[in-house]
Amino acid sequence: MHFRIVASLIAAFIVAALPGLANGSDFPHYWDGREHVAKPDLSTVERIRFVTTVDYPPFNFVDATGRISGFNVDLARAICNELGVTAICQIEARPWNELEPTLESGEAEAIIAGLKPTAALREKFAFTAPYIRLPARFMALKETTFPEPLAKTVSEKTVGVIAGSVHQAIFADYFPNAHWVGFPTRELMFKDLQEKKIDVVFGDGSDLSFWIGSPEAKSCCAFVGGPYIAPQFLGDGMMIATTLENSKLVDAFDFALKAIEEKGITSELYLRYFPVDFY
Repeated sequence: MHFRIVASLIAAFIVAALPGLANGSDFPHYWDGREHVAKPDLSTVERIRFVTTVDYPPFNFVDATGRISGFNVDLARAICNELGVTAICQIEARPWNELEPTLESGEAEAIIAGLKPTAALREKFAFTAPYIRLPARFMALKETTFPEPLAKTVSEKTVGVIAGSVHQAIFADYFPNAHWVGFPTRELMFKDLQEKKIDVVFGDGSDLSFWIGSPEAKSCCAFVGGPYIAPQFLGDGMMIATTLENSKLVDAFDFALKAIEEKGITSELYLRYFPVDFY
């Protein structure tokens, strides 16, 4: 069945008062505070319709009330609020394979769904600066010690990774002399970690953060070491895409992204949807 949810956020695109920089977060700053980004004139823009999906929680999903929700959706709200264009902002959910055609046909002005800016896509789309990156992280039982230097410690441990994943490739590249075990599923990997059949796992920080806070984890585990951004493997981060003809929207979105980062809004949204800090 063709799935299409249209959720006009015109009336709802008013962001509730958000606190300043959220406490307890190591969320990185993507903007140099000394960098000046001018606010473009959007007086001739008649509509800003974002398209996203609903199958990538906590970034994009349908909540219990049937509304499109998630980090990306609230970020879009904050952008429109910062630009003062709430009245012309909308968001629509479509299947992943329809996002690019929807943008190209002019049915939408922007994609906010984690579309990676490959060289091929940059030939037809314009992208904002990144607003979040999803680093790789190590996770171990809380009782396990991981003294520095971490590279030496890891070389003495058995590390679990998802077989054939990008995180396996990152680990093999960064720690060529370490011993790793490939797992077909995350569930089996986590089970072996809890049963001490492996010492540590290496994977997507956002995914691991949710498992750390889940009932299944039983408060067993925590991150060790720091985040691995690895752009050569993981890309430049999540960005908003527009058509090349609409590239002035990129300037507008960048202005808003910088402003809401400085106000602490991005960090607050991050901790709202990722209660276990993966940075």
